[in-house]
This record gives sequence, C-alpha cells and structure tokens, in this order.
Amino acid sequence: MIKSVILETVTNSEKKLTPRELEKILLQRQPSERCDIKTAIRDLVSKGDLAYTYIYGCSFLERSFHKAVRISKKIVLKPPEIFYRGEPGDVVIQIQQGASFGTGQHPSTRLALRGIEHAVLNEELIKKKKETSALDIGTGTGVLAIAAVLLGLNTAVGIDIDPCARVEARGNVKINELEDRVEIEDQPVENVNAKFSLIIANLRYPTLKRLCNCIFGITADRGAIVLSGIKTHEMKALVDNYSAKGLEVRWHATEKSWAALRLRKNLKASPAFVNPR
Repeated sequence: MIKSVILETVTNSEKKLTPRELEKILLQRQPSERCDIKTAIRDLVSKGDLAYTYIYGCSFLERSFHKAVRISKKIVLKPPEIFYRGEPGDVVIQIQQGASFGTGQHPSTRLALRGIEHAVLNEELIKKKKETSALDIGTGTGVLAIAAVLLGLNTAVGIDIDPCARVEARGNVKINELEDRVEIEDQPVENVNAKFSLIIANLRYPTLKRLCNCIFGITADRGAIVLSGIKTHEMKALVDNYSAKGLEVRWHATEKSWAALRLRKNLKASPAFVNPR
C-alpha cells in the first residue's frame, strides 16, 4: 500500500521531490512510520521503479526509465539493454539514455508520443503508406521521429541544430534498425521546403507561436500536426494562434502542468477548442 502511494505521489507531483519532501507528503497523507516509508522507497529504487537523480548537488526521487515503461496504449519505451517481450500490437522503442532531451522522463515527451499515436490511429495518415512522411522539429533523442515510423508512417526526418542531439538521435535510429527510414539532419525548420504528412514539434510556447506560419506551410493537405511542450495556461492562446490559419484541434491532453495538441490541416471551420476524442 505504501509503495503504491509513493509511486502515485512521485508520478503526479508537479515538481521534482527530494527524499525529505516525499517523506513529508507521505506522512501527511496517511499514518505511517518514517522507517517504513524509507524501506518502501529503498525497495522501489532496488526494483527499478524509482531512481535518484542529481541536479546542482541536490538529489531527487523520480520515476525510473531504466526499465520498460508503457507510455500509451501501444507505445513502450525501454533502454536497449533491457529485455521486454511486450504485448501483441506493442510498439517498443529503444532509447539510449544520454544528454539530449526526449527519453520519456518529461511529461511533454510522453504527451507528444500519445499525440502521434492518436494521429496515426484516428486519421488516414497511413492509408497510402508509401507517400507518408513525418518531420520532427528539434528531434533531440529522435524518439518522436522513430515513433512515427514504427507506428506506420513510411519515413521521417528529425532536424536539430545541436550536434550532440544529432549524434544521439542517429544512434537511437540505428538501435531501432531504421537507418533506411529515418534521417537526422542539421538544418533550421525555416529552410525546409518539402511537405509532410505529420509535423511534430515538442518545443516551448514562444517558439511554437513563432513557427506557426512555417509549420502550416510545410504540412501536407489533410496532414496532422502534434504540438507539445506547452504549459496548460498557454494552450488556449496557442490554439487561437493556429486555428486562425484554419487548423482544427482534433485532440488535446494534459499531464501535470503540461499540455499537447493535435491539429489537422484544411478542414472546414470549427470551434477553436474541442474536447479530446
């Protein structure tokens, strides 16, 4: 019981929790002995459910991604060295831990993956598979581009101006044996002149707002756009910005204080905001 409460508390916390902060919250939530809480935390770390992270000399307890972790109905992330059999229909993505953003530990990455899955499952993106392609803007580890292809798109391009991210992304593409279907390139999105079935951008609000016209221009007719990296209080303003271009919100989701959107291009006018489907 204590372990379940610990995992729920860590998973749903809006901020990183130090061991002392976690203990304090748990003692307030239910009667427990401090030694029992410490033992339960130690067991969860030993099993790989929790992990210690260190930032500027301070230690935190967070959900561990050094094991297979289910992100959505179909998507599972795992380190390459971990064996995971999976369920029928699972899309298992191998991601090597490194310095780049996009390992699945941040809510915006998980939300983006769910948005990609929702787009593929609910649109006709893969009806003509040979003609489909995705562009991942600011690809980081390459996980979103990899996910798009493993979910059914024919090819993907991940772009990033960070050389470290490109090296790590190419390594993850190789680990997932997708070298012939996923390319990692060094170019700003403003220089992209092709059109894509799916545009993915896990970036912060000011950048997403600035790139609105650019993203609209490189999205194919009836193509999908997945935007993540948005704070929940920024969501309506971003929706207003993109819906002004005639884009329709087809799905949205939140986790903690983060949000993601899925939009579709060239549909009839619709309300600026709709409930998730």
